[in-house]
Amino acid sequence: MSESEWELRCDLAACYHLFVKYGWTDLIFTHLSARVQDEPENYLINPYGLLFDEITASNLIKVNFAGEVVAGDYPYNEAGHAIHSAVLKARPDINVVLHSHTRAGAAVSCMSDGLLPLSQQANEIMGMVCYHEYDYAPDNDDECLRLGNDMADKWLMIMHNHGLLAAGRTVAEAFYNLYILENACKVQVDVLTSGASYRIPSDSARAAIGACGAMPEAGPAPFVDITWRAVLRSLERDGVQWRVGPI
Repeated sequence: MSESEWELRCDLAACYHLFVKYGWTDLIFTHLSARVQDEPENYLINPYGLLFDEITASNLIKVNFAGEVVAGDYPYNEAGHAIHSAVLKARPDINVVLHSHTRAGAAVSCMSDGLLPLSQQANEIMGMVCYHEYDYAPDNDDECLRLGNDMADKWLMIMHNHGLLAAGRTVAEAFYNLYILENACKVQVDVLTSGASYRIPSDSARAAIGACGAMPEAGPAPFVDITWRAVLRSLERDGVQWRVGPI
């Protein structure tokens, strides 16, 4: 494989282990994907049946938009293919898609008001968030088309009664986007659970933090890559082997 594909495999495999580290996993379910740079209609995704701490750069499978496994010895999750191929086909500028079923993310997805502008993190990404009404994805072409259309020009999606979806041009950018959204959901659940009255920041403050968090047109913000290198170091300190060792 090309050097760029191997580097992408390493980053995506690391992201699976970061899901484990931050408690974002759901047994063998949910899925993370990355478009292969030189093969825009092929993407990498986890082998169905492996826990996220079993994922390595070597055992990720390559799938095309038609649902054919191009490289790898495992099947894929049908819902995963439906969701990820829908977004990647609809948005050529998106290269990475992360999907989670976390407790906080799923809880906010069930709230009729969606994400509230309570915290700095919520307001950082509020303008990047869209919503998608729940439906069952596998073998549902209309649902996949609607999913891609609902993404429009946004980078984060709250899938009602389901979970979260984050996108990026790189694995680092998608991870950062999901991290901010997930924390915003956790804060919201905590605030609402407390039963206390809450404050909403001023319109000017919300606009200012939203401008800081907006996606730069030229590529990921410098702090995104700095953050990514930091979290990779944390995996190395934990002794995680994500680059080699197929299961």
